Amino acid sequence: MVDTKENYLQIKNNMISVLEKCGRKPEDATLIAVSKTKPVEMLQPVYDAGCRDFGENKVQEIMDKIDKLPSDIRWHMIGHLQTNKVKYIVDKVYMIHSVDSVHLAEAISKEAVKKNVTVKILLEINVAEEESKFGVTLQAGRELYEKVSELPNLQICGLMTIAPYVENPEENRQYFANLRELSVDLFSKNNDNKDGVSLSMGMSGDYEVALEEGATMIRVGSSIFGERVYTV
Repeated sequence: MVDTKENYLQIKNNMISVLEKCGRKPEDATLIAVSKTKPVEMLQPVYDAGCRDFGENKVQEIMDKIDKLPSDIRWHMIGHLQTNKVKYIVDKVYMIHSVDSVHLAEAISKEAVKKNVTVKILLEINVAEEESKFGVTLQAGRELYEKVSELPNLQICGLMTIAPYVENPEENRQYFANLRELSVDLFSKNNDNKDGVSLSMGMSGDYEVALEEGATMIRVGSSIFGERVYTV
């Protein structure tokens, strides 16, 4: 049986240790517990340990879990979002990490206006340009930012990337550094985020390197909940 509470506390303490070594404060980064495919019973101990940020890949899973868990949870949509599912979550999630096209941003904006809410979003950048991943290239990031920033009821809070799965996390350091550089380029002059720019990067295998390169959100799943079980 996976001790999700103990796993969460270990990752949290390790995150704080890495931040302190980098001269950053514990509150400079948020640990998002990625609970996709995991039952509510496994989430509750993590909540009890102090976690308030949970990440899901699918709209349906968010909808299934949201009413079964405490209302102060901040739900993060981190998976690929289809435009026809946007209407279900714009007023339910804390942040959408995976905005990878103007088309999707327009759909979110339209629903946000309809429901009179402002939606926090991150632009997804495929820094490593992997064909299997969503997101725009670094070069296309500026154009996406400029077009999306004109849409109403959206707050672009920062950037997100999913780095390659590698044995040695050092191999992903350059991708994290590149994302940070793009964020400085995009947000340094016209950023109105009171909380600073969000950089959602780093997962179970490479979050320490991501934190060293400036991550403000790390998305950790298997190290907390164990390996995912997919049903056919």
